[in-house]
Amino acid sequence: MPFSIKPAKNFEVDADTIEYVSEHVDTGDRWVLNFGPQHPATHTTLRLVLELDGERIARCTPHIGYLHSGFEKLGEHLDYNQYVTIVSRMNYLSPISNDICWHHAVETLFGIDITPRCKVLRTIMAELGRIQDHLLNLAAAALDLGAFTGFLYGFNPREKIYDICDYISGQRFHPDWTRVGGLMRDLPDEEVFKGMVKNFIRDDLPQVLKELEGLLVRNRIFYDRTRGIGVMTKDQAIGWSVTGPLARASGVKRDLRKDEPYLCYADNWDGQGAEAVKFSVPVATDGDVYSRFLVRMEEVKQAVKIIEQLIDNIPGGPVDTFADGKLVKPRKEDVYGSIEGLIQHFELIMTNRGWEPPIAEAYGCQETANGELGYYIVSDGGPRAWRVKTRAPSFNNYQVMAMLSEGHMLGDIVAILGSLNIVAAELDR
Repeated sequence: MPFSIKPAKNFEVDADTIEYVSEHVDTGDRWVLNFGPQHPATHTTLRLVLELDGERIARCTPHIGYLHSGFEKLGEHLDYNQYVTIVSRMNYLSPISNDICWHHAVETLFGIDITPRCKVLRTIMAELGRIQDHLLNLAAAALDLGAFTGFLYGFNPREKIYDICDYISGQRFHPDWTRVGGLMRDLPDEEVFKGMVKNFIRDDLPQVLKELEGLLVRNRIFYDRTRGIGVMTKDQAIGWSVTGPLARASGVKRDLRKDEPYLCYADNWDGQGAEAVKFSVPVATDGDVYSRFLVRMEEVKQAVKIIEQLIDNIPGGPVDTFADGKLVKPRKEDVYGSIEGLIQHFELIMTNRGWEPPIAEAYGCQETANGELGYYIVSDGGPRAWRVKTRAPSFNNYQVMAMLSEGHMLGDIVAILGSLNIVAAELDR
């Protein structure tokens, strides 16, 4: 069975669980239902303890689940480049975005300004990561409510983004692509990369969006199941510190790409007066599940506009700020063919020589698919962070689950939870 149900009266509560039933309410007709973690619609390890009055939710107690990953603690044991393999696993829906944000935070600590070529490539891949994340959420929104065809429409094209990640990094699922001051390597072939991206955003993706919109946007069943469900007002969104599409669907027009611009979202990103990429921030006012769906759909279209402005204008030059220094790994042919390259590789990998970070604290954040993703780093001057703290959007956004669900019907839980797009690895770190 995907969940268990039993009367609230005389039930036992373990020491780690708060009281589910108010002392002011007669519990004779109340039931407690454990929704998840094994329920297919929870998508992850989280659990919702629901107190039901018939089919109506009287109380919802969210539990974050436990992955026992220790993601943040690992930041104290791995150096600034090695830790990228960990952050990409925090949001496994768009891991490339985590890579880019982590090294953005590290470069903020180091005071590094990356090269124009690196900025363009990171911006393109950050937007592909946004599309990758949103497509899964849009597809799952259909699947959770019974539209399996809609899931296939949205899920299949994500494979093309995995192909692009595989091409630039050698890994499909967790690219681990960025490095301090640059990238793990330049593009194997720029023209091949351009062709892959163009084919996706101009041929594959438009048809996918058309199919999803045609199937769901005016679908009477989907509309009735999402319209007016899980409503959050603008003041509530601000008060709960939610970000991303969840906040923008409630009328909060905040997007770090506009409000705290970075990469190619900022003017003069190339140091020669280049203008920031142009795009719109979609905002809705109803704050319900349907609005969140529409906001994400429009954000995919805006991401395509950003990529189109950059894909044919990738600057030349190096991708690494330290291209002539000793802080980047040498090419494989230099490692195998010269004693200097072998020594440099040994020093960087085995002895961590070369790193000279300041003794300081820094916070770097970016607008990812779920909202503000940030890393707070405390440095003691060593080759690795003394302390790393993650500001994960899912952790903040999950707070509102109880508020949004109480008073709704049991069948609405699936739609509400799906609209939050919670990623378990961002909850238990």
